[in-house]
Amino acid sequence: MIAAHADWSVDPRKRWVSIARRRRKARGGGVEWRAEAPRPVGDPAALTAGLLAEGVPLAFGLDLPLGLPRGFAATRPEVDFPAFLRGLVARPDFFLVSPTLETVSPERPFYPARGIKGMTRLAHATALGLADAAALSRLCDRATAERPAGAPVFWTLGANQTGKGAIGAWRDWLAPALAKGAPLALWPFQGGLHALLAPGRAVLAEVYPAEAMRHLGVTLPGSKRLPHARRAAAGALGAAMARLAVRPSAALAQAMEDGFGLDAAGEDRFDSQLGLLCLVAVLDGLRPDFIPDDPWVRGWEGWVLGQTALPAGWPTEAMLAAL
Repeated sequence: MIAAHADWSVDPRKRWVSIARRRRKARGGGVEWRAEAPRPVGDPAALTAGLLAEGVPLAFGLDLPLGLPRGFAATRPEVDFPAFLRGLVARPDFFLVSPTLETVSPERPFYPARGIKGMTRLAHATALGLADAAALSRLCDRATAERPAGAPVFWTLGANQTGKGAIGAWRDWLAPALAKGAPLALWPFQGGLHALLAPGRAVLAEVYPAEAMRHLGVTLPGSKRLPHARRAAAGALGAAMARLAVRPSAALAQAMEDGFGLDAAGEDRFDSQLGLLCLVAVLDGLRPDFIPDDPWVRGWEGWVLGQTALPAGWPTEAMLAAL
């Protein structure tokens, strides 16, 4: 089996992927993962095709939104998010980022193209026909007891935004690939992770490094943008790898000691490794393949792989199951 995780950015130079292969140990029986140092993603379709050519199941984590908020999805005629995504090849204007609220609509939801005095997420939500600013977020975007909130899918401004990454991945890779029948399966919309894995198919799942870091027990003495903070996390990262039976290559071990580099892409290489380990934990059953029993999550919103905490104030799993 192959596990890969790509830290995504609107800038292709900041897209990095970490890859590990699960193999039987040469001695003593059992299996282990051999992990490589992060490398540039390059053409994601070519990367995926090359990994699939090895003839084993491929689990591919992505640090970008896979899904739509339920209030927005309720207006769509498609049956689910994968069908919606396939159809975007015929709707290029969907990806145009609106400079003002006057051009925001369900057919052009991404906003804003630049900062404007007085703009608010409430106004953005209203322009999309949503009830309030909270309706811009999916269930998995909301804050939990374990981590702060992620950014709404359609918001494209600031450091904590995911909209531009979604545009780049959906428009330039996923929508065209799905429309052409590429062997891609989207978790959790098409089933559980393990059930979807098969040779010749890439199973794509949303992974959130901020969530993964907490699962792995990795803490930072400062911002992950700082090389010294990433270097300080090398011990905890190595301990997590040992627990997960992940053996780093010499190049990866050195990258960890070096804090994944001094350049601006160091945080992206670091995040790609966090996401990879989160994926490995779920693949090996050390974290559950949890999906809330909520039809909106399973059909449209999606979920973050490995996340088990629901946002405060939302129904418990038992309550959701009874709906």
